[in-house]
Amino acid sequence: MTANGVTVVGAGYVGLATAVSFAHLGHRVTCVEKDPARREALAAGRPPFLEDRMEELLTAGLRSGHLSFVAPETADYSGTGFVFLCLPTPQAPDGSADLSALFGAIEQIAPQLRPGSIVVDKSTVPVGTARTIIDQLDRPDVGVVSNPEFLQEGAAIDAFLRPDRLVIGADDPSAAQAVAALYAPLNAQVMVTGLASAELAKYACNSFLATKLSFVNAIAALCDLTGADVGEVTAVMGADRRIGTAFLRPGPGWGGSCFPKDTSALVATAARAGFDFGLLRATLASNRQSFDWVVSLAAELCDGRLEGRRVAAWGLTFKAGTDDLRDSPALEVIGRLQAAGASVVAHDPVVDRCAAVPTATDPYQAAVGADLLIVLTEWPVFATHDLRRVADVMSRPVVLDTRGLIDPAKARAAGLVYRAIGRAGGAPARVRAGDARSALGQPDRHRSPEPSGA
Repeated sequence: MTANGVTVVGAGYVGLATAVSFAHLGHRVTCVEKDPARREALAAGRPPFLEDRMEELLTAGLRSGHLSFVAPETADYSGTGFVFLCLPTPQAPDGSADLSALFGAIEQIAPQLRPGSIVVDKSTVPVGTARTIIDQLDRPDVGVVSNPEFLQEGAAIDAFLRPDRLVIGADDPSAAQAVAALYAPLNAQVMVTGLASAELAKYACNSFLATKLSFVNAIAALCDLTGADVGEVTAVMGADRRIGTAFLRPGPGWGGSCFPKDTSALVATAARAGFDFGLLRATLASNRQSFDWVVSLAAELCDGRLEGRRVAAWGLTFKAGTDDLRDSPALEVIGRLQAAGASVVAHDPVVDRCAAVPTATDPYQAAVGADLLIVLTEWPVFATHDLRRVADVMSRPVVLDTRGLIDPAKARAAGLVYRAIGRAGGAPARVRAGDARSALGQPDRHRSPEPSGA
């Protein structure tokens, strides 16, 4: 490792995306991974999870010699300029973040760090963690920087190489500048903050997006009850520049490896600081309510009874573009269906085996004899399947589309009874974003922004 080399500790989603991307930018990167099987697979160019461009950049980094993988016991930190901590911070029983892996790594690397090197915390951690790292290192000659990640599973490489912003929290401006220089080829917006602000910003962003999703899912449920159309409602909302269109698409609930644990961790952080973050507690409760709402719609479509019904579920991953099942809304809904007495068979384009539910090799096999087909993950391929074939093999040709993927007219033409969340009678939205802007009046691009309280 050269004096300006980069060492990445941890080869999970964040660590591996960081390692291969830095190698792609021309840095010499050593990735430290404790799992021998994962380390061996990575050294052979085989990523352990599905992620767009991951295999391409991994292979390129290995071939160029810019990327290598080592075990913790053989890692040498004495010659590296930057150590990026990309370690898991899972949710503890009390909702807080478990930082044991992070602090265990600090204990190992502290004696080996060369003077002038910089420890960069890229793990998602509660406010005050960087200060604890500084105390634990007990190395005044080593810098500590908080550089939270804002990667999105399924597009992690693109999010790294084309970021909305780079957040660098530091007490020492020179340390912040040195870390920013690593990203210089990206020509990205760099936002330098204090350590605590950088740590809190990560939780704030994820929790806000989770809140936005919970809100639109609640609006979709209200549309079901009132006859409004969620597509029309969100088109009007999205045309408001203060709201925007992102994260306004309803679904069965939200999940994944970040939103649930980060939102819970921020609630716990607030509680330790003496603040009751009731809004986020309500966000979490609303998400659980979304799962229950989907199951209630499923029961309604099965004449009020799920017990003894056979349900085909399309989708297992928490979102399209990944094979990640962690805190998947699909599995939450399936578990509730099973608890209500339904027999569920699932199909997913990338997951062929799941401990929680029997799986089928193709979508039509999953639908054979089903009383209900429920679409749970937004895989685009689900919109391309032969709906007539689906209707022919089902016992009752009824579809609950929680993602609004399937064309309602095509579904009905194929003989399916179609229902989408928040769509009155499953009808497609009559207002598109462009129409909504026209109806509301085109925004005056020369007008000053509205006050923050507006």
